[in-house]
Amino acid sequence: MAATTLVIVESAAKAKTLGKFLGKNYKVKASVGHVKDLPKSKLGIDVEDNFEPKYITIRGKGDILKEIKDNAQKVSKVLLATDPDREGEAIAWHLRNAIKIDSETKCRIEFNEITKDAVKQAIKNSRTIDMNRVNAQQARRILDRLVGYNLSPLLWSKVRKGLSAGRVQSVAVRLICERETEINNFLPEEYWTIQLKVEDENKHIFLARLNNYKGKKLEINNETEKSEIISELEKANLTVEKVVTKEKRRKPNPPFTTSTLQQEASKRLNFMAKRTMRVAQELYEGLEIGKQGTIGLITYLRTDSIRVSSTAQAEALEYINDEFGKEYAPKTPNEYKSKKAAQDAHESIRPTSASRSPQSLKQYLSRDQFRLYKLIWERFIASQMTPAVYDTISVDISAGDYGIRASSSQLKFPGYKKVYNDNEEEEIKNPIPELTKGQELFLNELLPEQHFTQPPPRFTEASLVKLLEEKNIGRPSTYAPIIDTILRRNYVERQNKQFIPTELGYIVVELLKDNFSNIIDVEFTARMEENLDLIEEGELDWKQVIKDFYSPFEDEMEKAQELIEKIEIKDEEAGKDCPECEKPILIKHGRFGKFLACSGFPDCRHTESYTEEVGVNCPVCQGEIIALKTKKGRKFFGCKNYPECDFKTWNKPTGELCPQCSNAMVEKTSKNKDVHAICQNNECKYKKEMGVEVATD
Repeated sequence: MAATTLVIVESAAKAKTLGKFLGKNYKVKASVGHVKDLPKSKLGIDVEDNFEPKYITIRGKGDILKEIKDNAQKVSKVLLATDPDREGEAIAWHLRNAIKIDSETKCRIEFNEITKDAVKQAIKNSRTIDMNRVNAQQARRILDRLVGYNLSPLLWSKVRKGLSAGRVQSVAVRLICERETEINNFLPEEYWTIQLKVEDENKHIFLARLNNYKGKKLEINNETEKSEIISELEKANLTVEKVVTKEKRRKPNPPFTTSTLQQEASKRLNFMAKRTMRVAQELYEGLEIGKQGTIGLITYLRTDSIRVSSTAQAEALEYINDEFGKEYAPKTPNEYKSKKAAQDAHESIRPTSASRSPQSLKQYLSRDQFRLYKLIWERFIASQMTPAVYDTISVDISAGDYGIRASSSQLKFPGYKKVYNDNEEEEIKNPIPELTKGQELFLNELLPEQHFTQPPPRFTEASLVKLLEEKNIGRPSTYAPIIDTILRRNYVERQNKQFIPTELGYIVVELLKDNFSNIIDVEFTARMEENLDLIEEGELDWKQVIKDFYSPFEDEMEKAQELIEKIEIKDEEAGKDCPECEKPILIKHGRFGKFLACSGFPDCRHTESYTEEVGVNCPVCQGEIIALKTKKGRKFFGCKNYPECDFKTWNKPTGELCPQCSNAMVEKTSKNKDVHAICQNNECKYKKEMGVEVATD
């Protein structure tokens, strides 16, 4: 029996998953993403005709589109099952027009998860194309094209060929540049803290901290102040003023959104946003799971909602009851409220079935798939569990005019932490004996410590994504492409997981700030995102939004062409001469990163690959240590004499050998940003801090 319904999806993997459970009456084809787009070779927007876009069939998609059209003629019904977001709606609209389906036909279906029940339910609830969603996508695409196709040539002529400036990426670079400037201008300030070892009459010792003077917060700014306070504390009588014991509950975090998934995958798995989204796409589209067949394992991966369906909540509670016991399952499901700016078009990212534990799927998944699925599954299950419960004690102690506080916290019931440890440490292992108000205590030891205020940290991928979301810059689907673009364009570099702006990044940001204040303004970009949301809601006309943006932008472009002078960025010398003509070798920036080239170009065309010298010798053969990158872009260090010497390490070598086991010493940064020199041998615990030997037992 011939198929009567054609279902069109975006990817071959998704088509394969749907094809296996839709049955013989359905034929599933993939468009392989967009089939129509603006042309690459020209602007493709008629600015004189109310910004009418000129869409063309994407190169290489002609045969795919022809096959889809041919199949559409052989069936009685066509269903467009592209992704459930603006981008997917626009692809469905282009397909509808290409196939010539009437605009009033209910040909659009969407589902948040690729499971048999979800897809069948979607087919029952087919609808017409949502033109508000389409127009919101068109507005974003045209705005980005107007900015990119005007600013990029300007940068080519004024700065360097091959550059690009995007409406959202430029703001991201600005944030990184401004953070680096803040770090460079930071002046550390001295301050002191004083801890006290306190004991009762039974010699039970516990820690307390000095925190106020005459009821006001105490700040100790220098050693003189510290010494005066210590002198007074040594003479003071210690008396218990108040003892508070209570039970503290910590609720679980909600399930993942795109942003929070990217942040946690970066912190816990060391995944870049691009890698996270690629693996999540594989989990969403479906994988072969033994006798169960091909199944979509997670819900849609591009979302800013933390909502969970009642069906998924009920299944999760049943699983929690069975696996962990009723004390871990709340009496009513945990509800989470999405932030105000969230589109809330679909659910949070969660497993399509709570019963599919990571361990039960491990044999069917790649290492990356397993690790990301485990993260998503654990976060979701934990989000539906009871809070963690702590027993806490807080003791206020008087020492003359000084106030001292001792705190202790002990985990009483793990709750959601049984499944997902969110690293928000609540336990304070400081056993405090039973105390009563008015009880006398005794000073055992004073522990003053000098500190210096620290500059704000450089952005990591996780913290940059978090800030972009907080500032309402971009949308879940744009974070990974933004980061990928600014790295590829050499506006920023990634070192030790942190973003550092390049000279080129500073130059482009300053140029845009001086001449296109709106383009690079955080608040303006956020307002534009709000306008796109209002277009989707049908409250704003999309072409009017573009017109309001373009008129002042066009004026700024004309002025910039005249006012901006050519900026010369001198290539850095590599510190050696060309072996062919003896002219200096320069460090150049190309499409694929840095490379070395002769300064005598074009007369001399000598080039070399670029290697970053670390400035230390190999601990094995005394050759030069150089910084290298894996195929996936992760930095490591190795000996220049490879393959004769195969020394390599993920951490930067110090050039020293461990005095205990003679292995190489490498740099390691702790969570509080202290740099240690540690032994590369994991079994040896030797380390040095700031050039000082540290205990190793």
